[in-house]
Amino acid sequence: MKAKALKRLLNIYPPYLGAGIRVKHIREDFREVIVEMKLRWYNRNYVGTHFGGSLASMADPFFMLMLMNILGDDYVVWDQAAEIRFLRPGRGRVVARFHLDQAQIDEIHAQTRDGSVFRPTYHVNILDEAGEVVAKVAKQEYIRRK
Repeated sequence: MKAKALKRLLNIYPPYLGAGIRVKHIREDFREVIVEMKLRWYNRNYVGTHFGGSLASMADPFFMLMLMNILGDDYVVWDQAAEIRFLRPGRGRVVARFHLDQAQIDEIHAQTRDGSVFRPTYHVNILDEAGEVVAKVAKQEYIRRK
């Protein structure tokens, strides 16, 4: 799937619509994705800040989707584990920027060349409008050649 088509599809995906999550950018080579969420009446919690589940949803599928598109049909890619640490209340607009570089892709190829499973962990920060870290997310992926 092309990056623009995936972006359009994700932006009408009901769980993201309901949480107010928007995919702002997917680079054509799938090496960068930018996701944002504005604070709205329907996605704030009891104390008026971003609901933690929505912050976690912002980070949920993106490393997996990026890797599936970068590696292609010769690989199986699954989200295997996730950890989120909430550091400060999320107010206003929050942003997560996902990035994979060539060294990470090369490492996947090297680790899976013989059919072995590789379980790397990738990290993304969710930032507020001032650039302060609201949450730190670690995503472990399951990757192997078919």
